[in-house]
This record gives sequence, C-alpha cells and structure tokens, in this order.
Amino acid sequence: MVGNLPAESTSFIGRSAELTSLDGLLERHRLVTVTGPGGVGKSRLALRAARRIEHRYPDGVWWVELSPLRDRTLLAATVADAFGVTDQSLRTACEALCSWLTDKRPLLVLDTCEHLISACGHLIGELLQTSPGLTVLATSRQRLGRPQERVFPLEPLPVSGEALALFKERATEAVPHLSFDDPARAAAAADVCRRLDGIPLAVELAGARLRLWSVEQLAVRLGSRFDVLADTRVAALPRHQTMRTAIGWSHELCEPLERLLWARLSVFAGDFDLTAAQDIGAGGPLPACGVEQVLAALIDKSVVRTRLAGSGRFGHRMLDTIREYGLRWLDELGESQEVADRHAHRFRAIAHEADAAWLGPAQLDWYVRLEAEHADLRTALEHLLATDPEAALDMAGALWFVWVCCGRLREGRAYLQRALDGCPGPGPHRAAAVWALGVCALLQGDLVMAQRLGEECSRAATAPEQRLRGAYLYGASVLMPGDPGRALAILDPALAQDTGFSAGRILCTLARIYALSNLGRYTEAAAEAVQLRDQCAARGERWMRAYADYVLAVSALALDRPAEAAAHARAMLAGKRLLHDSFGIAIGLDLLACAVTSQGAGEDGAMLLGVGQECWRTVGKAQMGAPELTALRERCERRARAALGDDAYDSAFDRGVAAGVDGGLTVALKGGLPAGS
Repeated sequence: MVGNLPAESTSFIGRSAELTSLDGLLERHRLVTVTGPGGVGKSRLALRAARRIEHRYPDGVWWVELSPLRDRTLLAATVADAFGVTDQSLRTACEALCSWLTDKRPLLVLDTCEHLISACGHLIGELLQTSPGLTVLATSRQRLGRPQERVFPLEPLPVSGEALALFKERATEAVPHLSFDDPARAAAAADVCRRLDGIPLAVELAGARLRLWSVEQLAVRLGSRFDVLADTRVAALPRHQTMRTAIGWSHELCEPLERLLWARLSVFAGDFDLTAAQDIGAGGPLPACGVEQVLAALIDKSVVRTRLAGSGRFGHRMLDTIREYGLRWLDELGESQEVADRHAHRFRAIAHEADAAWLGPAQLDWYVRLEAEHADLRTALEHLLATDPEAALDMAGALWFVWVCCGRLREGRAYLQRALDGCPGPGPHRAAAVWALGVCALLQGDLVMAQRLGEECSRAATAPEQRLRGAYLYGASVLMPGDPGRALAILDPALAQDTGFSAGRILCTLARIYALSNLGRYTEAAAEAVQLRDQCAARGERWMRAYADYVLAVSALALDRPAEAAAHARAMLAGKRLLHDSFGIAIGLDLLACAVTSQGAGEDGAMLLGVGQECWRTVGKAQMGAPELTALRERCERRARAALGDDAYDSAFDRGVAAGVDGGLTVALKGGLPAGS
C-alpha cells in the first residue's frame, strides 16, 4: 500500500467498539479528531484505525508525528515532507501542498496536535477547502475548533475488562511465567487497574514494575501513594491528574541516577542511540561508562522505548507525557539550560562532521542519519538562534548540503536568513551562510537574489574554496536564465586554481559542463563529465556524480546516440533515487523519456513523461522555468505524439501519472545501469 504508516511497537488490546465508531466517522466526515488526556492511547488508536481502512484511500495513508515540532511556521513543510512533496519553488509550503493534493484521495493523520492547535486548524482548513478528496484524522488533547470537525473523545479502558487484559499481558512480558489463577493475585491486579483509571500508559508503567515486586506488593504500594494524594489534593482525581500521578509515582520509584538520566534525555525531540545518550546524559554523578546500564533500567521500566527507527537502525524514544515530565524535572534540577546547550552543540558538531564527510563513501549513510535526526537538528538550531547567534550561523551554514541536496530549500532559506539577521556584522561564519542562502535561492528560481549573493561571495572570498563557491553561485545564476557564455567567463578563472576534490570545485565543474552543453559543445562537455564522474566514483560520492551522468546523457542524445543516453539517464536516476533528490529525478525522467522516444519507443516515452509530471508536481515549478529543460520536454512530447497519435499518447501519459513516482521509477530503471557501476 502507498503511505508511510509506522509499525506498531507493542500489541494492541481491545478498543473494538472504538475502532468501529471511528471507522464510521471517517467514512462520513473529512475531519475527525480523537481527543483525550495524555496516555489514554490516542495515537495507538489512530494508527490501528488508519491501518484497518487504508484500502479506502487510493493515494495512501500518511502519518505525520508532530510532537517533536515546536516551530509552527514549519508545520506545512513537515506535512509536505511526509507526503514527499519537496517543493523547491518560491511558493509557500501550504500553497505547494494544496496544489499537490488537489486531485488526490489520501488520509492524512496528524498525531499530537495540542501544542500547535491554531496552526493545525488553519492548515487543515486550507487543505480541506482546496483538496476535495482529502480526509484528515487528528489526535489532540483538545479539539482543533474547526467548523467541519467531528470530535471522538477517547475514554480509558474499562478497568475490569480491557485494562485488566492489558495489565496481564504487560505483566507476563515482564515476568514470563506469571499466573493470575490465584484469586488474591487477580484481585490485586484488578485493584491496580482501578487505581489507574484504566489509562493504558499508566497500566503499562505499572506492569513493568513486576520485575521488582509481586502484583500484591504493587497494589499495596500504588494504593498508598494514591491515597496520600487523595487526602492532600482532591477527593476524586481527574484522569489527567491520575496520569501525572502515575508517572510521578514511577519517577519516585526510580533510582536517583535513573531519574537524572530520564530528565536529561527528555531534551531529545526524536530518537536517540546509546552514543547520544552518553553525550547528553553523562556528567556529575553519572559517568559516561554508566549510562548504558542506567538506560537499560529505564527501558525495563517502560520509561524509554526502543523501536526500529528506519534503515535497520534501532533508536530509543520517550513518549510525549514521559518526556514532558522529564523536562519539568530537568528544570527542577536547574539543568535545563546546560543540557539544552550540550544537545545543541552536539548537533552543531554533527553538522560539521557530516559536512566534512558528505563528498565521500559515507554520503548515503549521512543522508539516512540526518533524515532520522532532523527533528533534533531543528531543536538545536532553534536553541542556538535564541542563545548563541554566532553558533547558529555556523551550524546553519555547515548544513548547506541538507538544505540543497536533501530537498529542504525552503526550510534552509528560512533558517539561514534568521541566522544572518541575528549576526548582521562581519564574522568568521558569515561567508558560508551567505553562500548557502544564495544556493537555496538559486535552486528555488530566485535568480536575482542568487546573482546578488553570488557577486557578494565572489568579492568577499579570501580563500580558494570560497572563490570557487562564489564563482559557482554567480556563474549558475547567469547560466540558468540562458547565458552560458557569460557563465564560462565567471567559472573558468576560479577553476584555474588547484584546490583538489572539494564541494566548490565539483560544483564549479558541473556548472561549466552544463554551460558547454548549452553552447552545443557536447564532445567537450562529455569528456569533462567523464572525468568528473570517475573522480566522484573513486571516492564513493553519489549526489554530484549523478549530475555528471545527466550531462553524459544530454551529450549522447545530442550526438544521436540514444541508447547510450538512456543508459546514462538510468544511472543518474538510480543514484538520485537513493538520495531522494526530487529535482534530479524529475529532470532525469524527462531526459530518459527523450532517449527512449528517440529509439522508437514512443509509448514508453509518453509514460515516462507522465511519471515525470508527477515528480515535477512535488518539486514545484515545472522544469524550474529553465529554457533548455522546457525545450527538451516539449521536443520529446512532439516526437512521441507524432509516433503514437494523440489518443495513444494521452493513454500512455495517463498510465505514467497513475503509476506515480515510485512505481514509475521502478519501471524506468529496468535494464539500466546499476547504481554502483
């Protein structure tokens, strides 16, 4: 099925009536919000409900986890990321989403909206108004307040039924041979569930305690804790108070070092591994060598959960209510600023480590890692923008490849502009940030700004690499609107310097090769592209290499070698698919369509143009307004229509649209060169 629903990490108990009711609501209404206190199981219910009905949505079910997001201005971009809409135009993220969803019929699940109520309500309103096939399922501690919203209040589990079943299952997970046949033990288990109001998370936390106590001991200890609170606070605890009390009780029963690590790890917005836990959690009475043992104890107590985080990586994470308690405790300890600083500077160091390794064999590994840790990169940048503007400027500039190569142009441009506004004067990190901002503007099609910043970078450059980067930005900004001769005049003097294999040199070389191709000097362009491709291949670099393959395909096509052009285009697409470079995939599909059409396969060419159109829709502006890209696609369409006739062309094109980008790419790559060749 199409979509991105996460795997369920634990078994699902009960809720059959709720699932049936929720299913019916989603069939009749376009916006349904599951509400309830923290820990009541809203996310689990939404996930199970979405999985049960995903067959009803031909364009997939898409899950967006909002708990790590704190900047409301990034909400639309976060939702777009989930859909794979990496729009690189100057439109807002909301406009891009509305445009892409216009003719789609998906289910969008927005999980944990309570801290972004206003922003979620506004975005959902825009999407529902412009996208008639869209249905939205949200989870929140309070309603979103939209006129078309149907609220589904989620109650705790019945204490003598499903809550007790959940407790018994979690208890036997903790103590495998535990039996509840004994009447006293069964009664104690029922008392635990009653004390906890049937709130699933509270029940699970209690069940994890059975590694230390018997069920009877647990009931006595829990009962005395709640009785004290009942005497000193309220006679009948509301359910949100029950949850806080259950977490507080679990916290009190932790060892002092466990509480300390719980608090410190709560600074993570997303998943973390052992190394990250050691970097952030160690200090004072907790040495780095002791973190692994303490973390294992928190996992045993269900405070920290382990899950498959993607690409075979396992990560640790806290549920929102657990993290919130930890953050409050961190503040009580007086460590909030210190731990947030440590977290931010850790990810600043990671940004520099990744920058240094980006052009090497670990490029794909870094791409996967930084995608997984993107929520924490955002958290770190936000903290530095507020507390250390110079460090924020340094980090934002070091992440240029995330913004430029990983489809986050709009987000990168916003962070870079904020960082530069926070450091308006000269400084050691300004040049890198200005250049990165200019490249973001260039690839968004803002050529006036890109040219201005390219000139600024060129004037201010004091080192060879800076001169190369400045020349690339300036030269590309005049090349894209159609002046390859002037571009060469800018690029060639910079390339006369010997700087070795660097980002500036590769980018300048690529721009020069494109300029040669645009001037019709295809033999020269191909020769230089082969050299660049081989240099990249020798170092295990994929992103730049794929663009060298693209120029080789363009040159082969122009020199009437369409089979060779198709092979190079497929090699390019294989590399770009690994790095999810939507722009590269879009231009590669157009080029491959031209190559196969030139071989007489007009039907395949028309189908590929349809797939390409779907990809361009995720990128934003078709062909980015570049004259040579537009001319290539139009030439291909004319040839395919002439070969097939309009009706057959339209039918094949529509099949490509229906196949979508992933399905169409699979077809496109058949018979192509393998990604590692």
